Parts: sequence; C-alpha cells; structure tokens
Amino acid sequence: MSGGYADALGVSWHLLTGEFPPRPGGVSDYTWQVAEGLAREGCAVHVWAPGDPRETLAPEGVTVHRLPEGYGVRGLKRLEQELERLPGPKRLVVQYVPHAFGYKAMNVPFALWLARRREDEVWMFFHEVCFPWGWKLPWRHNVLGAVTRAMAALVLARADRVFVSTPWWNRLLHAPPRRVPIEWLPVPSNLPTQPPLSAVESRRAALRPSPDTVLIGHLGTYGALITGLLEEVLPALLHQDARRRVVLAGRGSMHFATRLTGRHPELAGRVRALGGLPGDELAATLKACDVLVQPFPDGLSTRRGSAMAGLGLGVPLVSNAGPATEAPWRDSGALALAPEPTAASVLETAEALLSTPGSWPSLGRRAADFYVENFSLAHTLDVLWNRVRARGVEDT
Repeated sequence: MSGGYADALGVSWHLLTGEFPPRPGGVSDYTWQVAEGLAREGCAVHVWAPGDPRETLAPEGVTVHRLPEGYGVRGLKRLEQELERLPGPKRLVVQYVPHAFGYKAMNVPFALWLARRREDEVWMFFHEVCFPWGWKLPWRHNVLGAVTRAMAALVLARADRVFVSTPWWNRLLHAPPRRVPIEWLPVPSNLPTQPPLSAVESRRAALRPSPDTVLIGHLGTYGALITGLLEEVLPALLHQDARRRVVLAGRGSMHFATRLTGRHPELAGRVRALGGLPGDELAATLKACDVLVQPFPDGLSTRRGSAMAGLGLGVPLVSNAGPATEAPWRDSGALALAPEPTAASVLETAEALLSTPGSWPSLGRRAADFYVENFSLAHTLDVLWNRVRARGVEDT
C-alpha cells in the first residue's frame, strides 16, 4: 500500500466507474465528488466511464475518458490501449457495482482483466459486492449470485487496497483470497450541506401554511419495504398533532402521496409530494424541514444516502437500528435512533423527538458535526491520502 502526500501526487489516479454524469446515480455523483476533490488537491486524475466520447462534462482539472463500448471485450481493449499511452505510475480506483459494468452484472472479462493488471496499483471500492443466492430463489438468481461472487473473489485477490461503503459487506469478502485489510469508507452525501439561508427560508415559507406548522420530511425512492413502514408511521404522527405536515421528496413521492391520502382521505392537504428535485433545491427543501423521518427495514447504515443528506444538512433525524446498522450510530448522539426496525418503534422514537422541539437545534448541530468527522468528502479524501486512518472492518 502506498501512503502519504508526496506519494498521492506522484501517481496518476484512474477512477474506473460504470456511471458518471450526465448519467444519474449515487455512484456517478460519488465518483464526480472524489475526482473533483483529488484534482483540487493537485493530483493528476482520470475518470473512465461508459458514454459518448463527445460528452464533455467533467470536473475542473479532471480528464474524462468515455468508453463507447463500455467494459465489454472491445471496451477493455480500448481501455488498456489508452492506459498504456499515459505515463505511470498509475493507481486504478474501481467503483465496484457488478451490474454497472454490463453483461447483466456478469462481466467476468472485466474481473479477469483487473486480476491480470500487475503493473498498476488496484484499489477496490465495493459499493456492492454480489447478488443474493439461496435455496428459495429461482435458479437464474442463483447463477447470478454464483458468478458475481466469483468475480468479487477474482478482484479481491488482486486488490492492493480494499474499501467498503458499509461493514455489512465484510461477510461477503472472505480472506483468502483477500490479501489486505478491509477499510470502511462511508459515501458522503451528494447534496450541498450548506444551502443559502435565503433559499431555505423561501422553501419553508412555501411549505408552511402558518408559522406554527411543524414540517416532517422524508427523502427516498419509495420502495415497497420502506413505504410499508411509512404508511404506518406518517398517518399516526399527523393524527397526533394538527399542526404537523409531511413533505415527501424523491422519485416516486407523488405516487406514494396519492396512495397514502387515498387510504387516509382526512389527511388530504397535509401531505405534500415534490417529486425529484435538482440538488440545490432538494437541499434547501430538506433543510427547511423541522425533522426528517427515515426508517429502513434492515436498519440505518452508511449506504443510505437519504440519511447522509439529512445529517450533512444538520436536520434532526429519526431512523432505526437493524442488522445493517454500524456500531458508531448507536452511541453517536447524532440522531434519534429507534431500537428496532418496526413501525411501533420508529413511531415512538419520532413522537418523543417531535414533542421536544427545544432539543432540535442541539441535535441538528451534533448531526452536522458527526457527519463532518465521519462521512464528509473531506474525510474521504483524508483517508485516500492516508492523512487519517479509515476504520478497519473486523472479520465476521
């Protein structure tokens, strides 16, 4: 493993990703942030991503190489030829999500190409590892699960440094073939953390029918498992206090709001759905809320970008523990954490926080401080530059 400021400047950084702006996605946003941050520090940074070579969108100081054939066999040949033209030494930082590299998540040629790449450093960042398998799943799912596990083993055996977005993935990254420790490097929020006060006040005025209105926010994509919790928690919170209003943001929010008020017509007018919003507007909207309620069926973890967004903005947050919840959350004091992933537990915790508005400012400050120290882009860059140590992930 390389380390230190001089070393970081002495190598060229090559971020390999399956998605990059203008393509949307969490990994796309993250790769942009990291590339921009490294370039701002003076590094030579290259990004390799599928796309039309005529696309010119790139962070300042970053060279973006578009791969029209993606990471298929022809694309890998192009990638290798172009890499060979660039001076070394090189550090390949792979933003690993199996389905993002094509071949319906079974791009074995890409895994083999990485495993054979001996002349460069290879750092793996596992945003995801593999697909699930099990006796109760269809055989096609089990084939996918087996192939993606084999791919992960191939790249893991080659990696000079290994990061995971959550320690939850450690159970899938076995040693051997892993040669190096696993480091936990949470993904920062992809939203601005300090929206202009004027924008926040404008959003608050637009969402509040009266000065004493309490805004309860939720950001998500409204998948079935999470909406099952929301359908029990949100109506109960609204019934408890007539001053409360719910603000729903994210793709799918309008459909969910229609379904929720259809089942609870008495709440019509108290649930506002905003759909997908541009980043600046979304940040101002979330900051305008008094409390965010973000339940998760497997528990809060650092993979949950909606929770990262709330913390980074310093908005009082309600969530819940579960199997995927990392230890630092439980003792952080940075949010109201329900002990169980049940509607009853989340409801009780949310009601306790909503009934004590005097605690909101201090909780918001602790949330923001906890985010900066543990999850921010600055923390990510410090770890990549070895200015601070990442948390190690113990074998399980």
